[in-house]
Amino acid sequence: MSTQSVDINNLDTAQVKTFREFLANFNRVSEICFKSCVFDFTSQKVKAHEDKCTQICVEKYLKANQRVSQRFQEAQLQALAYSSTR
Repeated sequence: MSTQSVDINNLDTAQVKTFREFLANFNRVSEICFKSCVFDFTSQKVKAHEDKCTQICVEKYLKANQRVSQRFQEAQLQALAYSSTR
């Protein structure tokens, strides 16, 4: 298994911005689902219902995020079409 190193100085600003957005989203969904699903700190092991809850939470978050992104893209296309007819 080979590991690749990334020279941060060679990344362009768009790549850095995209990665930062990914990390922000990851942190947001992690916090939301953790707060919603994990309540018992008496064990080191993740309980089955916590695991299931987290899976459902992440899936819902990702689907909602995808749907909002699709609607936003549709609205942008409509606005572009409207502005090009004027």
